[in-house]
Order: sequence, then C-alpha cells, then structure tokens
Amino acid sequence: MINSTTESSDVKYHLPKRIILVRHGESQGNKDDNAYSVTPDYKIPLTTRGIEQANQAGSRILDVVSDHGSSDNWKVYFYVSPYVRTRSTLREIGRAFPRDRVLGVREECRVREQDFGNFQVAERMKVIKETRERFGRFFYRFPEGESAADVYDRVSHFLESLWRDVDMNRHHHDPNDELNLVIISHGLASRVFLMKWFKWTVEQFEYLNNLGNCEFRVMELGAGGEYSLAVHHSDEEMLEWGLSPEMIADQKWRANASRGSLNDHCPRYLDAFFDHLTDSNDEDVKSSNNFLCP
Repeated sequence: MINSTTESSDVKYHLPKRIILVRHGESQGNKDDNAYSVTPDYKIPLTTRGIEQANQAGSRILDVVSDHGSSDNWKVYFYVSPYVRTRSTLREIGRAFPRDRVLGVREECRVREQDFGNFQVAERMKVIKETRERFGRFFYRFPEGESAADVYDRVSHFLESLWRDVDMNRHHHDPNDELNLVIISHGLASRVFLMKWFKWTVEQFEYLNNLGNCEFRVMELGAGGEYSLAVHHSDEEMLEWGLSPEMIADQKWRANASRGSLNDHCPRYLDAFFDHLTDSNDEDVKSSNNFLCP
C-alpha cells in the first residue's frame, strides 16, 4: 500500500492518490471554426456529441478512482475552468458520482483556455496558426491574446495554490480516504500542467499531441510516493501522446521511485544542454551536477 503521508514543516498532510487532467467535450468551436467569430470563446457550448462524451468520461473516471469498483474509501474533488464548455463537461461527468463521494468543486480561472484574442475571424485565424507553426507553438503569442508560455506561467501559479490546498487540507480530506483531484480544463492548459510538473523542456513540449475531447491523463502515486503517468497508462499510449522514449523511461522510473529522490539515469538529459562534458573524479562536482536533472 502506498504511503501518501508526507511531513511538511512538522505538519502531516496526505497526498492525493491521483491527479486527473480532463479536456472538455466536443464544443461548437471544435465542430465549426466560424463559431468563434460570433460567440466569445468562453461562451462556446458543447455539442450534443460533446455532452455524450462527457457522460461517458464520467463513467470512465469513476472506474479509475474506484479501482474498478474494488475501493470503498475514495473521494473526489473537482477544479474546473470557468468556460461554458468545461463547466458543462463537469456537469455531465458529475452525473456518474454519488453525492457523498464529492468533497467539493472550485472554479479556477488559471486553468482556462489559451486566450486567442476576442472574436476570431476564421480566415485570419488560419493564417495566424500557420505563422505559429513556423514560429514555434510555445513562444508564439496570438495578437491580443496569449502564448503557451503565458499559459505556463499562470498554470504554474495554480500549481502553487494546489499544493497549498493539499498542505492546509482545504479539501477537507479524511486521511483514511483516497483523495482524487480532477481538473477539467483545456488541451493546452493540460499539456503545460504536465510540462511544469515533470520539468519537460520547451523542445519536448513542442512534440506533445493535444488531448482529444474528454480524453484524460492520470497522474498516480507510485510505490515510493512519486507521481507518474506510467502507473495507469501504457508505453504505447504515452508514445501516441508524443512522449519520447527517454520521457517514458523517466515516467517508469517515477512509478517506483522514492519521493524526493533523483533519477540516477538523468545524465542523459544533460545532452540536451551540452555538447560534451568531461568526466570528473570530484564527487562534489558529480553530486552538484545531479541537481540539473528532473
């Protein structure tokens, strides 16, 4: 059994067993780009298909957090982007959960969609997105909008708040129960959340594929207390998402690593930053170099 109790400033707090990132169901904007030219992005609704997707996702997430029905001491707490399509997705997902299993829900503006500007004319946005591909998806800032780097900054701030919530038990979590945090958001916000958490580089981010509508990623505590995608997901799934073999190897290491430990294989990450590093017999230098690793 995983020990999810951690000491912080002499105060015990219990880590969530899972953090689940969910993209919203199919929206009218996903179906027709012209919707953005007449409806503000935050007001774009789900399609009928999107509502069905959210219903199905609720059942699948319930299956995950209940360990396929074998666990009887789980609880769930939701965070949701304020957009209409994410709140509607939450509403449909929530139909799968008994009331006494839901600890609460919080609207969180920092996990909202990337700001692409105000009303978006389809022809203009097509040209802008082509320019983004040439410039680079992470640093390109949309006119009157945001770059992925901007979204990274606000998601980073959200992560700090998330851990304060855990540390101060703002979820009102009984330590005897397994806590599952479900964050219903958008494709880019979910990808930069993972990028920040696992310390992925900008180059690694550029290769990541977007989540499908109502697709989700499960970060689960491994045997030693580190979160990993590899506890729940297969190598094939992670390859499909755009993770490199090195990134997958790191996820598999995290699945069994002790919390706070360093990956002994992490020197391979140095190759992304240096052409050549000479070997050293100085143990202090070797030790300090390890802190460069995720």
